[in-house]
Amino acid sequence: MNKLPLFSKGKTGRMSFYSGERPNIFSWLEILIVFIIILFIILFLRLFQLTIVRGNYYQQLSQKNRLRELLIEPQRGKIIDRKGLVLAENLPADISQNKDRLTSSRTYQYPEAIAPIIGYQQIADPASIKNDSCLIKLITGDHIGKKGVEKIFDCELRGHPGHKIIEIDAKGSYLKTFTIVKPIPGQTIQLALDLELQKKAYELMKDKKGAVVAIKPKTGEILALVSTPSFDPLEIESYLHDPDKPLFNRSTEGTYPPGSIFKLVVAAGALEEKAVKEDTQFEDTGRIQAGPITFGNWYFLQYGKTEGMVDIVKALQRSNDIFFYKAGEALGADKIKVWAEKFGYGKTYNLGLDQSAGILPSAFWKKETFGEQWYLGDTYNLSIGQGYILVNPLQTALVTASIANNGYLCQPQLLKNAKPNCQKIPVDQKNLNLIKQGMEKACASGGTGWPFFDFGVGQNPKNEATNSAGIKLIKTACKTGTAELHAENKMSHAWFTIYAPVENPEIALSVLIEEGGQGSDVAGPVAKEILKTYFERKE
Repeated sequence: MNKLPLFSKGKTGRMSFYSGERPNIFSWLEILIVFIIILFIILFLRLFQLTIVRGNYYQQLSQKNRLRELLIEPQRGKIIDRKGLVLAENLPADISQNKDRLTSSRTYQYPEAIAPIIGYQQIADPASIKNDSCLIKLITGDHIGKKGVEKIFDCELRGHPGHKIIEIDAKGSYLKTFTIVKPIPGQTIQLALDLELQKKAYELMKDKKGAVVAIKPKTGEILALVSTPSFDPLEIESYLHDPDKPLFNRSTEGTYPPGSIFKLVVAAGALEEKAVKEDTQFEDTGRIQAGPITFGNWYFLQYGKTEGMVDIVKALQRSNDIFFYKAGEALGADKIKVWAEKFGYGKTYNLGLDQSAGILPSAFWKKETFGEQWYLGDTYNLSIGQGYILVNPLQTALVTASIANNGYLCQPQLLKNAKPNCQKIPVDQKNLNLIKQGMEKACASGGTGWPFFDFGVGQNPKNEATNSAGIKLIKTACKTGTAELHAENKMSHAWFTIYAPVENPEIALSVLIEEGGQGSDVAGPVAKEILKTYFERKE
C-alpha cells in the first residue's frame, strides 16, 4: 500500500484521496519546534538570572578572581628602657612581596638579658582569639603576648593591620598593584628598666642560678630584674624541657628561705612590740638550747668564737643568731608573721608578672600542713629566716627599699614615671634608724658585708670622703644572708641586699644565688659590681 498514489481518478472524473494509513511527518516537526522553543526559554531565563538577578554578585566574584587583598601586619609597638634605648621592636613588613600575609618580625636587643621582664609572644590559639578583650581584635595568624611585658601590655602593643590589593591573571600570577593601605604601628611602652644595669647584672649572673632585683626606693620603679638561666624569646620551644627551667622567673616566682635577710623584719617587729629595746642586750654564748635541739651562732660554728653582749645594732652588724633567737622568742611566731606581712612578705603585687607569694609559717599553718604542733625550735628557725619560711627576691628588694625610704612599702612599677603607690608601714622612725644603723655598720669595717668596706665609684678608694683623684666614696647599708638547705650535700643559698647612698637612697638591690654558699662571699661581690656600674656612670 505504501506504493499506492495518494489519490486516484474515479469514473466520474473526480479526484479522491486515499484513506489508508501514511507517515505523520508533521507531528515530529512540531515536537522539534516545541523543544527548541523551550530550550530558548530556559537559556533566556538563565541568562536573565546571571545578568540581571545575580549580575552584581558575579561581577564581584569576577573581580575577586582578578583582584586579591593581602594583609599587611602592623609593627608591634616598641619597648624601650628608661633612657629610650630600644629593647624590642618590629621590622616593617616587606610590602614588595605578594604573599597572602605580609609579616612583620620581632627583634630583641640583648634577648637573654631582658627576657625575664620582657617575656615572649606566640601565635594566638583559637581560645585566645575567641576570648580576646582588646579593642584591636586578634585574627588567625596573629601573635599574642604570653608572658612578661609582652603579655601585660599586649593590647597597647598591637597595631592596626594594613592591606594591599593586587591584580592577578587566570593562573594567579601577579600583574599589578592597585592600592596599599599602610598599617598603623602599636604604642611604644617605656619601662623603668635601666638596660645598662640589666645587662651588667645578667653578665654577672649568667653562669649561675639565681636572681637580681634593683628598685628605686622612693617610687618602686624596677631598674633591673634578672633571672638566670635565661632564654631567647624567639626560641621558646627549645626550652620547654630544659631541666634548669630557664622559663621559670626566679626573681618573682622562685621562693627560698631568706636566711639572715629576714632579721630586718624581726628587728622591726621586736622593737615595735617592745620585745626588745634600743638598750636590750643578750649575751652571745655561741649556742642556745630548745628542748633536745641545740641552735648555734654562725660565728661560733665556723670559728668557735663568741661576741659577748650584743644589742640590736651589733646584732644586725654581725648578723648574730643568738640575739635574734631570743628576740624572736620574746616576739613570738604569730607576731613575726604579722610583721612579715606588713613588710610585704607572703603576698603578691599587682605587677602583671607571674609571682609566688611564698610561705609565712605559723602554728596553725604547721598543724594544717603537717599535722604537727609548733615548737620553740620552730620559732628560733623562723627568727633567723630558716625553717619553713619562703620568700622571693622581689619581695626582699621591696623590704630593703622600705627601710631605705623610711618605712614606705611601694607597689613595684614596671613603667617609667608611673605614679608611686606607697603605703606607710607602722614603724617608728627611731626604730627604723636603729635598723638602718645596723645595716650601715654591716657594710663597714667589722660588719658581715665585707665587699662594701670603703666602697667607692673609682679605683682604689681610700678611707676619705674623696681621694687625691677626687673619687668619691659611697656610703652603703646592707644585710647578708646564708640560707641553709635541708637537703644533704647541697650548699646554702647566698643572699645580699643593700641600698645606697645612705644619705639619700637612689637604689635598693637584692641578689640571690641558688646554692651559692655564703652571702657575703658570693652574692656580695655581684651586688658590688652592679652598684659600681650605677654610680660610676653617674660620676
